[in-house]
Amino acid sequence: MIDSEQLKQHMVKAVEEIRATNPMAGSITNTVTIDFVANAQLAVGGSAAMVYLPDEGEALVAGGGAIYLNMGTLFPIYEQTIPRAAKAAHDAGKPWVLDPVGLGIGSLRTQLVSELKQYKPAIVRGNASEIIALAGLWGLEGEAADLSRVRGVDTTDTVDAARDAAVALARYTGGAVVVSGEVDLITDGTTVAKSHGGSPLMSKITGCGCSQGGVLAVYACAADPFTAAVCGAAVYNVAGTRAAAVADAPASFKAAFIDELYRATAQDIADNRLELEEA
Repeated sequence: MIDSEQLKQHMVKAVEEIRATNPMAGSITNTVTIDFVANAQLAVGGSAAMVYLPDEGEALVAGGGAIYLNMGTLFPIYEQTIPRAAKAAHDAGKPWVLDPVGLGIGSLRTQLVSELKQYKPAIVRGNASEIIALAGLWGLEGEAADLSRVRGVDTTDTVDAARDAAVALARYTGGAVVVSGEVDLITDGTTVAKSHGGSPLMSKITGCGCSQGGVLAVYACAADPFTAAVCGAAVYNVAGTRAAAVADAPASFKAAFIDELYRATAQDIADNRLELEEA
């Protein structure tokens, strides 16, 4: 299990490198949140590029440090785009982030996510029900019937209920898994981290989870998957807490949240409350 002080040092180094180098982490994300994803990536110091055509996805992999694949609002062309982008990243040895949004809705989504197993994402992020469903679909923990637990983009499970599924996913991919919730859970299959903070208002705006996936891809350009995942959870918890201190309704909170992503320093992110335990 990683030492907490060592992890903090890795986090500071990663955040500072991102701010200094502005790496591009392309996204193939859903149409509902594309603006939020791009602005969040820019706010933490990355560079954003959003596409949906197959050859453009492959080009983003070639030109960037990482890529983010989000399964929301699927279009028929994504049947080509998403697997080709994942394969390109896998073959190039570049990290990619998977958000299995709404897993269990429709046959195309289930088919695509099943196909992505072979390309082993560096980071998987989702709510508890999505993580449980993914582990079941990939035959790692639970059952394929767990797909029925997902209710649109909302979770019907607690973060703690997804712990075993998250650990199993991380051990299979060799990367990290982020389970979002009131207290976020992050694991690399060996260590489990719990990141505190945020605000209930984060659930009142569309795209907090989706945009976090883009931010995770930015941090993955400069850090190992677990460090990147902890950074992504921590910066969201810092920004959520601070934004809630100056905004008391969803629209103003969203603007304040992006501002606080921009303002958060490397030390702020590393110092956010974090608990570590063995998986």
